[in-house]
Amino acid sequence: AYRQALPSDGVYRQAAPLSGTHPQASAADASYPQVPSADAVYRQAAWSDAAYRQASASDGAYPQAPTFDTARRHPHESPTARSHRPRDIAPGCRDVWSAEPRTPLPGPGAEVPEHGPYPHPDEPAGPADGSPYRAYPVHDPYDGRPPAAPGAAYGRTDPPAHVPHRTTSWRTPSPSPSSSQGSAGDPVDVLAEAAGADPARIEGWLAAMTRLGLLRPDAGGRPRFAHPLLRDAVLSGWPRPRREAVHRAAAEAMLRRGDRVEAVARHLLRTPAVGRSWALRVLRDAVTVAVHDARPADAVRYLRRALDEPLTDDLRQRLLTELGSLEYASADTPAAIARLAEAQHLPADPRNRVRTAVALGTALAGRGEIRTAMEVLRRTEGRLSGHPGLARTVQTATALLSDADLATRQEVYRWLSETGRVSPELVGTAGQALLVRYAATAALISADEAMTRVRDLLAQPTDPLAEPFLLGTAAAVAQWADELDEAERLVERGLAGQHPALLHPMQHALLNTRADIVASRGDHARLLALAADTGPGTGPTNRDAHALMALVHTGRTDEALRHADRFDLREAPENWELNRFLYARGVLRAATGDPAGALHDFLECGRRQAAREVISPVVTPWRTAVAECRLALGGGPEALALATEELRLARVWGTPRTVGRALRVLGTATGGRRGLELAEEAVRTLRDASADTDMELIPALLAQGRQLLDAGERGRARARLREAADLAERKGALRWLTLAGQALREGGARGPVASRTGADALTGSERRIAELAADGRTNTEIADLLHLARRTVETHLTSTYRKLRIRRRTELPGALERGGRRERERHPDTRG
Repeated sequence: AYRQALPSDGVYRQAAPLSGTHPQASAADASYPQVPSADAVYRQAAWSDAAYRQASASDGAYPQAPTFDTARRHPHESPTARSHRPRDIAPGCRDVWSAEPRTPLPGPGAEVPEHGPYPHPDEPAGPADGSPYRAYPVHDPYDGRPPAAPGAAYGRTDPPAHVPHRTTSWRTPSPSPSSSQGSAGDPVDVLAEAAGADPARIEGWLAAMTRLGLLRPDAGGRPRFAHPLLRDAVLSGWPRPRREAVHRAAAEAMLRRGDRVEAVARHLLRTPAVGRSWALRVLRDAVTVAVHDARPADAVRYLRRALDEPLTDDLRQRLLTELGSLEYASADTPAAIARLAEAQHLPADPRNRVRTAVALGTALAGRGEIRTAMEVLRRTEGRLSGHPGLARTVQTATALLSDADLATRQEVYRWLSETGRVSPELVGTAGQALLVRYAATAALISADEAMTRVRDLLAQPTDPLAEPFLLGTAAAVAQWADELDEAERLVERGLAGQHPALLHPMQHALLNTRADIVASRGDHARLLALAADTGPGTGPTNRDAHALMALVHTGRTDEALRHADRFDLREAPENWELNRFLYARGVLRAATGDPAGALHDFLECGRRQAAREVISPVVTPWRTAVAECRLALGGGPEALALATEELRLARVWGTPRTVGRALRVLGTATGGRRGLELAEEAVRTLRDASADTDMELIPALLAQGRQLLDAGERGRARARLREAADLAERKGALRWLTLAGQALREGGARGPVASRTGADALTGSERRIAELAADGRTNTEIADLLHLARRTVETHLTSTYRKLRIRRRTELPGALERGGRRERERHPDTRG
């Protein structure tokens, strides 16, 4: 039966599409050879060998398999196969091992017995004369050529005399867990089931084809054509419908065997619509796997093929929404918009219509078509008159996306503010969270009040479609309020709730907030890693701005300059991310000795932020930056006015970070005794903060140290500058470390700034106490053991934490191990 399914002419009876390693050989990836009849194999072997040799000679770029004279390839014409005959040769397969040279090959029309011209494996294993098989051939089978490597997986022409199960070597070994994702399992079983043939015949055919040099195993042990051109020659004789039928049969066989879903789906990619439920299920499962592995391009291929299957309108609408979202993630924005627009016009339930509208609006806004995005969302909102909760979700999405356009933002927030004052329930919890955010940036409320409102909103029930907007907005407010741990939890919760195959504006917003949290903690390495994948878009993003500042802080100004030059800001969209990038570029210019250029960037950032009613310094403290540039250019009075206004606005928000920053610059602009008092207040405010404010404390200590030097208090100045140097080293802020070293030398310090952090910087007492604490002892136990006051233990541990660059007791063991040998033997456990 399986012979009837094969092509009838030439060598094309020997093989079906078979994947290769050459790029041109990928059209039939993960397919296996189709099984020919035994007489067809030998009837066409000479033609195949000639075609293979001609293909190999025509392209020297590919490794060539060992070629032999055609006459030496056929067991009936040459003694090459005269060797030990395995006892378990595949039934019905011509025995290429033990054919006698004088044995004639039956002609094409000759009748072939069921098991071929040789005895069945169950018959006596010796030849017809009853003599045992020879351990070695009488004739030299290679005419003086060296034999193949003994360990060859296929085509072994010198089998050991005591290998009873020769055909079992044609089975593909089980791949390791780390092997190819699309492993199709044992090719013998797959081919046998797809072709409806006896597996024993398949094994024999694979052995014969490998012996003839037409096949060779790949790294995973699966058979492949020996040369891409040979493969192409075979494929050219197969009509497309026949190829598609083979792929479908292979897919069904592999599905029944329980193979990996993507291996099955890759066969379905090369077939027309199957029209069966299993095919659609396989393709959708393959999409899930590809999305989980962050391979949107593969997921797009599976979804496009899934759309060829018979689908209801509702299911087609959902798949089109997913496909458009994934195409956007693959940086194919035009195709994404087309898919999402098509999904918009298909009938669907209201919730799916909202998902599609939000995704389409996000794609349009990302392309700069903000007004079109607003129109799509408003039209969708108008169709949800019977679903007020869903309508509020669309309103929230409209407000969030309006940030990309100044005029639209003003219009949307005006309506949102008026409605929220009169009837808060009409804007929903997510809309009220947006109003809290708006009030925070407009310097209308304090951080404490903002967090109180946000926490109340988080405690209220929220529609699942609106929850991402609430979580993302709450996370941003928490980050501004220096509630970094809470903000991080909200970000992780929001990202976990995101559908991986649906485009949503809060995905980008949550990732931006995560970058803001990392920047607040001064983790420059992680900032640069986050900026490596900023998603589609041509303009600078918030993560690009953070990466630019991280490069500046770590002293890599040349890289920072190249990074800044990647963007033409004249072509950038007019959104809030551009404002942050302008601020970051101003920091770069100030660090490279261009205060005039920095002043221009800071002023432009301030102008744009003021137009958006972003007044608070919580986002971009451009006033203090402008004040520092004015001081560098000799504009003292202007700097003093800006710093005073910044301090007023910072006190409205009321976090140590914003207040301490403003106090630092105001102290520098004021000068004299009053300036020293302001500088001391700035350091105290930042040092006593519960959050990690080291990235503001370092410049505050530097500013105070320089002011103390100017006042002649060199001892106090050196103490502050050394503390600044320690913190800068801890944060990897090479630029500030260099500035601290310069100031110390100006203050009379001898030698370079020494490393005062790390395990090597610990004193003997600090190390002993740290090791006891790392072993789990309490402060009281340590004090009793070492006969110290408990306050002394606490002081030593505080110093140890600073030197080891850690913040928690649980980090002590790892920090000490990284620093070198722990002297555990000195402190025996006496608690038992």
